Amino acid sequence: MTQNDMDAFRAEVRDWLAENLPAASRKAASLATSVFIEKPYSLAWQQILHAKGWAAPHWPKEYGGTGWNDTQRHIFDSECAAAGAPSLSPMGLKMVAPVIMRFGTPEQKAYYLPRILSGEDYWCQGYSEPQSGSDLASLSLRADKDGDDYVLNGSKIWTTHAHYANRMFCLVRTNRDGRPQQGITFLLLDMDTPGITVRPILTLSDDHDFNQVFFDNVRVPQSGRVGEEDQGWGVAKYLLEFERSAAYAAGLKNGLDRLAQHALAQDLGDGQTLLDDPSIRQLFARLYNDVATIEAGEKKMMAAIARGRSPGPASSMLKVKGTETQQAIQELALIVAGPYAAPHQIEARTIGSNTEFVGPEDDLTASARYFNGRASTIYGGSNEIQRNIMAKLILGL
Repeated sequence: MTQNDMDAFRAEVRDWLAENLPAASRKAASLATSVFIEKPYSLAWQQILHAKGWAAPHWPKEYGGTGWNDTQRHIFDSECAAAGAPSLSPMGLKMVAPVIMRFGTPEQKAYYLPRILSGEDYWCQGYSEPQSGSDLASLSLRADKDGDDYVLNGSKIWTTHAHYANRMFCLVRTNRDGRPQQGITFLLLDMDTPGITVRPILTLSDDHDFNQVFFDNVRVPQSGRVGEEDQGWGVAKYLLEFERSAAYAAGLKNGLDRLAQHALAQDLGDGQTLLDDPSIRQLFARLYNDVATIEAGEKKMMAAIARGRSPGPASSMLKVKGTETQQAIQELALIVAGPYAAPHQIEARTIGSNTEFVGPEDDLTASARYFNGRASTIYGGSNEIQRNIMAKLILGL
């Protein structure tokens, strides 16, 4: 693309966002304390994008993608972040969809992919269990064959948005002989199936994102299996590459820009603002450098994906750097908020609330985002695990 082409495309995206992004969706994004926006607002935005044909810029065009190149996708992400658009749930669009494209049957592709694209199916992830977090191969949710079905017994935990989801992609234990990785199978299932119970887990900030899901003789058709029985470990690892390669840079830069504007607005007297404090400026400068590094890495990885390659161990590098930079920005937001980070104002940050709040509105979510952000270096495979992957596959240690 020439510079004129890029400028024209950016203007097109920016103008369209200005006309079509609902104020309610923008507000939901501003009050969100995690990467998962409340379903009614993120789904409404996905349906608007779907009508435009822009819901899945990273999908191949044959499945409903845009056909954009890496530069266009980067411009689109940046403009969405700058406009305050809510992020879409990644479970369907960015995680299970690539798996279905790679390992699914023609029937599974024809059925699930259009429903993921439109938002008709809203997904959750059944990976972690009470005794199986980063050691995913130790999972024990049983799936015993009975006729044309698997019968599931056990539980999954930390299941984000399971209370909203109508579908789950799930890892189950179909074989208990041999190496643990050899007895895992990847299943797609309906959350309305009898025997499934969802119980909430509240976070430190009193938000309800997570759940524990219990399975009591739940019958799942074998037609929901993706890949071969007992060979789900390879499917699971492929999905995790996409989960760990989430795009961070656009959102991090936008958040840092807004935080800098907030610091600039705080008058310390004598014509000085909080951003004039040398120690504060140094923190901002370091984080802007980190975001630029992440952006460069993401562009390189997007180019590889566009050529048909999987993210590979590069996804681990981006996961580590992206989540740790995210946490550093959240810590800086507490510093900028000062005493206004302390009040617990969950009612005031509820969408549609008219509850009065203490301090600037920009500080309403500072502490909640900080607490929720502690989990980002754990979920999707802890950063310690990611460093082991990098040491083995990149450094050869």
